[in-house]
Amino acid sequence: MAATPPRGPFLGLLTWPERQAVARALRTETVGGLVLLAAAVVALVWANTPFSDTYVAIRDFHFGIPALGLDLSVGHWTSDGLLTVFFLVAGIELKRELVVGSLRTPSTAALPVIAAVCGMAVPAALYAATAAIGGGSMDGWAVPMATDIAFALAVLAVISTHLPTALRAFLLTLAVVDDLGAILIIAVFFSSDINYWALAGAFAGLIAFYVMQRLRVQGWWWYVPLGVAIWALMYNGGVHATVAGVAMGLILRTTRDEGEQESPGARIGHLLHPYSAGLCVPLFALFAAGVTVSGEALGEVFTTPEPLGVIIGLVAGKILGIFGGTYLAARFTRAQLNPDLAWADVLGLATLAGIGFTVALLIGELAFPDAATREHIKAAVLVASLTAAFLATLFLRRRNRVYQRLYEEERVDQDGDGIPDIYQRTEGSSA
Repeated sequence: MAATPPRGPFLGLLTWPERQAVARALRTETVGGLVLLAAAVVALVWANTPFSDTYVAIRDFHFGIPALGLDLSVGHWTSDGLLTVFFLVAGIELKRELVVGSLRTPSTAALPVIAAVCGMAVPAALYAATAAIGGGSMDGWAVPMATDIAFALAVLAVISTHLPTALRAFLLTLAVVDDLGAILIIAVFFSSDINYWALAGAFAGLIAFYVMQRLRVQGWWWYVPLGVAIWALMYNGGVHATVAGVAMGLILRTTRDEGEQESPGARIGHLLHPYSAGLCVPLFALFAAGVTVSGEALGEVFTTPEPLGVIIGLVAGKILGIFGGTYLAARFTRAQLNPDLAWADVLGLATLAGIGFTVALLIGELAFPDAATREHIKAAVLVASLTAAFLATLFLRRRNRVYQRLYEEERVDQDGDGIPDIYQRTEGSSA
């Protein structure tokens, strides 16, 4: 049986169970990120061809059940419906991090949480400053706050870096905390026309969901209809329907009972994660990323305060917030950086976190009802994400030889027992 290594330095070796959990999550996210990247490219090409009218017609086509207040366009079904699955998976992942992952204790949670909070606060502040100086609207302050983990991992796959698992896990934890911040912002700041009866029904459904989990009720035929009802009531209550997904994800049990192979949270997460990453998020991107690209449109992105604030917030804000927050937190907590890594690696990771695609597009749609401004904000998110990806590629490729050595050391298994040898060394051996 693999020995658990002692608590090491910041960005040091993960424990074997944590390493396995992170590897499973990142594998699906990477594949989903490549599909997401393809969907974004298709959307951009489609929206800038003679067939752009077809794109708009499909995106704006309405269907649903008007009697239940669910007569939505295709674009709204993807953002309010399919992204609920994405946030359900995010809620499960957050619950796992809080219960058994890197957020379970204050000592392990301090650095990633501080980094994530700074990585949300500084971009919002830079957007606000840019909008104030340019006389623009403050409504988009939350757009540059989110990191898109799938898109970031797709970039890593495309540039073929061998980033060590600890760095990837840190990026994943940042994104999980980011998702929590995003959903809180959506729930608090982007709720409108509140229907208290519908919200009361949604909360009653969540209580029933919680009780069923406590009583160990099994069977999808109980949970699926209840989940759909909670989602519909939350939507009609005036709160963005994705909040229902996060709430149900946080309620799902992530610890195993005796005799269980998997907890309900792990089982549902494994079931839905491929659909979320490979279908739901790419379909949202397909109908959200289709913006008209022209010299005039790009000029307005860089000369209008709102989209310029998004670009500055995502590119400069993420670097200053995440790198600065991590560096200061490490100094005040006296955390020692893994001697095999350097602060330049954290800088590269902070730059990569400036890719803020999915949630940034969602918040942009909520923050700006005006179609013209919304298109400029979407273009800004795309420009900022591409810029962050380019800069991160420059930073990370410089260190790829170091990453490749660490990556290979983590995978040596000379005895062929399926557990890398680095996890079976005695506490006194060299690392």
